[in-house]
Amino acid sequence: MTVKKFLLIFMILPALPGCQVENKNIRTASDSITAEGLKTQISVIASDDFQGRFPATAGETKTINYLAGQFKNMGLEPANNGSYFQEVPLVKITPEGDMSLRVTGGKSNLDLKYADDFMGNTPQTSDTVKIDNSEIVFVGYGIIAPEYNWNDYAGLDVKGKTVLMLVNDPGYATGDTTLFTGKAMTYYGRWTYKYEEAARQGAAAVIIIHETDAAGYPWGVVRNSFSGPQFYLEENEFTGSVLKFKAWVTTEAARMIFGSAGMDYDQTIQTAAKRGFVPSDMHLKASVYFRNKAEHVKSNNVAAVWPGKDRKDEYIIYTAHWDHFGIRYVAEGDSIFNGAVDNATGVAAMLEIANAFTRLPKKQDRSILFLSVTCEEQGLLGSEYYAKHPLFPLNRTVGVINMDALNIFGRTKDMTITGLGYSQLDNYVEQVLKKYGRYARPDPEPEKGGYFRSDHFSFARAGVPSLNLSGGVENIEHGREWALAQKNAWTMQHYHKPSDNYDPDHWDFPGMIADIRIYFEVGYDLSVSTEFPDWNPGIPHKALRDKMMEAGR
Repeated sequence: MTVKKFLLIFMILPALPGCQVENKNIRTASDSITAEGLKTQISVIASDDFQGRFPATAGETKTINYLAGQFKNMGLEPANNGSYFQEVPLVKITPEGDMSLRVTGGKSNLDLKYADDFMGNTPQTSDTVKIDNSEIVFVGYGIIAPEYNWNDYAGLDVKGKTVLMLVNDPGYATGDTTLFTGKAMTYYGRWTYKYEEAARQGAAAVIIIHETDAAGYPWGVVRNSFSGPQFYLEENEFTGSVLKFKAWVTTEAARMIFGSAGMDYDQTIQTAAKRGFVPSDMHLKASVYFRNKAEHVKSNNVAAVWPGKDRKDEYIIYTAHWDHFGIRYVAEGDSIFNGAVDNATGVAAMLEIANAFTRLPKKQDRSILFLSVTCEEQGLLGSEYYAKHPLFPLNRTVGVINMDALNIFGRTKDMTITGLGYSQLDNYVEQVLKKYGRYARPDPEPEKGGYFRSDHFSFARAGVPSLNLSGGVENIEHGREWALAQKNAWTMQHYHKPSDNYDPDHWDFPGMIADIRIYFEVGYDLSVSTEFPDWNPGIPHKALRDKMMEAGR
């Protein structure tokens, strides 16, 4: 044996027992994540007793007290100066009485029906909302995106007017990879951005045209999500604006509006997706009137910490939103929106992972914050509030792992990272998946804008590297096409509907457990690392991260 080989073996041998101890440390904790524990948690959180977990209701009180009790029983510390709760100040705005949207000035007057033809609400706190004969302007996609050389408002004054626009963005409509990011939705395609931009432009009202494929969900989701009380953070850009009315219309209603204006709907929307599009004054007027009730209320994020050993002032955050839509009138059947998949599964996974960290034979180095946030369904408000008012400094936050609506359809060879390639967190996921013969894949349906639709995005916008890791689509037993068909069928039939109920007889728990153990191990690996993973070059969030990390040095 050469001296060189002897030295190499001498260096490797001490490392082997360390690796074995590390693997045993992980395995002991990971094995504590069980289907029985998961079933118990989901059955409680998604039960009728929790009344659909609507913010600022008795359902919230039951939910957050249950979560705090679970964290306390595990031995986790309250994260907010002795409290497990972080208050989130909100404005709760509820349209009252009948609401109608009237469109006049064209070939025929249109009286659109609430829920059937349109959904609408206001961000204003006034007792009444009235828009009288506001000019309707079709502004294409309602986007100002300098980096894509696109401005639908160029040379246009829409102050006091009603802007009508399409959901998603031009790249989706054309499939042209030179427009925005092709089929993959950008933030400019999200309804949240479109309302924000219309408010900045001084519009009195904004109406988005719903199309199922372009939005990523059917009209029933809009109807259920935008009815009843709507919440805003007390600090928000809408209540201080002149925007009075935020609305959606069905594709069928949009066709009627265009027809009344003497415009061909299909031809016009094709033009809107091309460079050089010019907004159209439709020579129509919009009028709406309804009574309104505004209240200042409080909701809560639930925050518990499992302190680290050697670098306890550095944090990994697990997020999962606890809220859903509460109890709402439904013409037939169940009226409780239990939100079993969305997101009792994610919250239950968080509790299982928290318990797993307490079972580690050797404690991790960094602290773990378990943050179950409120008002995700209202526009990511709870996570946005935390990102603006963090309990622990963001420049000491290593990364965020978000869990929202787990895979109920069976084990997969893959897991999905929406935003794959955005940050160095991907490396940790890929290493863990590889251990189990699995792999990471990008979002198979990026046109639905999944990257912008859950709480990791609030942290990303604040600059913190964040993962939205979800179930895969390469089903081991049935294949990819079957899995995608199952997911899409579930979205059409149960997403944001009362039928999203706990269903232990038809859910596949081994698949969920396999995924939850991946979430756990990714967080564990981050917790024993000395690295601060960064955004990759060219990602817009990187500049914010660089600035905060430089300020913390």
